[in-house]
Amino acid sequence: MLKPGDAAPDVMLTMPDGSAKSLSDWRGKSLVLYFYPKDDTTGCTAEAQAFTELIGDFDGAGAAVLGVSRDTPAKHGKFIAKYDLKVALATDADDSVCEAFGTWVEKSMYGRNYMGIERATFLIDKDGRIARIWRKVKVKGHAEEVLAAVKALG
Repeated sequence: MLKPGDAAPDVMLTMPDGSAKSLSDWRGKSLVLYFYPKDDTTGCTAEAQAFTELIGDFDGAGAAVLGVSRDTPAKHGKFIAKYDLKVALATDADDSVCEAFGTWVEKSMYGRNYMGIERATFLIDKDGRIARIWRKVKVKGHAEEVLAAVKALG
C-alpha cells in the first residue's frame, strides 16, 4: 500500500484523444491524481465539476488535476463536453493504474460483492513523490481540501 513519501508509480494512461502519457510527464509541477468509479454518474460528475470550478486556483498553485476511471477515451470526451469540464481525464482500461495505486478494490452494493474503483485522491509533488493521500473520498468539500493541501505544499 502506497504512503506519503513513496515515489508515485510511473504508470501509463490513455488520454481522451487516444494518446498515451506517463505520470512522469507531469514532473516539475504538482499533480492531483483522483480516481473515480464512472463518468456521468451523480457523485463522479459532482467531483469533476468541483475540481473544474477550482481549476484556475490549482493552476495558480502550480498543480495539474487528472481524473482516472475505466471509462473509454470516447466516453471521457463526451463527459468532458457534456459538462464543460476543465480537468484532464485518463483511462485505465486494464486496471493496472488502479492496482498500482491500490484503488482497485472489492466493493459491496445491495448484498453483492464486485471489484471496482475506490474514490481516492493522491497529491504528487513536483519530484514525483506522494505528498498526501485521501481514501474513501466524500465529494462535498473534497476539491477545496485538496486545493488547500496543494497550496501548503508550495
